Amino acid sequence: MARKSDSFYFDNYNSCADNICKAAHLLEGIMRDYNPAKLEKYMDEMHEIEQSSDDLRHGMMDTLLRAFITPIEREDLARLSSSLDDVTDYIEGVLHRLYYDNIQELTPGALEMVTMLVKAAEEVRNMIAELPNFKKPESLHEHVISINTLESVGDEIFLRIMRELHMTETDPLRVLGMREIYTVLESCLDACERVADGVEGIIMQNN
Repeated sequence: MARKSDSFYFDNYNSCADNICKAAHLLEGIMRDYNPAKLEKYMDEMHEIEQSSDDLRHGMMDTLLRAFITPIEREDLARLSSSLDDVTDYIEGVLHRLYYDNIQELTPGALEMVTMLVKAAEEVRNMIAELPNFKKPESLHEHVISINTLESVGDEIFLRIMRELHMTETDPLRVLGMREIYTVLESCLDACERVADGVEGIIMQNN
């Protein structure tokens, strides 16, 4: 169990993970009740979440620069902070591409991918909530495995829906646009896995 004096680091990470879930659920809601005319409004809402994550990362880096003793190696703390922020950045990137690629209608495959993203985001939040117990990592390991599994399933979905897109869609602009959406959604899952990899590295160095 982490010391009470270390609570800043874990509270900061919990807030970052909460933002990941907020962003993922917001994106899912936008995509399931899709209305291209509302994308600009949603982009403002998403950017507030992304900006909050940036502020949290900057707060973490400022604290690490001043800290004498940290609960975990400061390089690992900094790397995990950046990885958490990256997930929110990628989720915002999906919304940006929906907007500037002028996507008018979504495919079932895109909805499959965003469902996997929400599941991965929730697992990231659950994993980060357990991080103070990094010296007793059984539960942390379970979340790492879950995130890795979700990313693997996401890869399988990505391959299938990319093939379906190229076999069934005849409009080249729509092919290009949906390829971008699929690719960034898959990158969101990869970013979740990098968070899990960072946690796994912390476990290995401290046990």
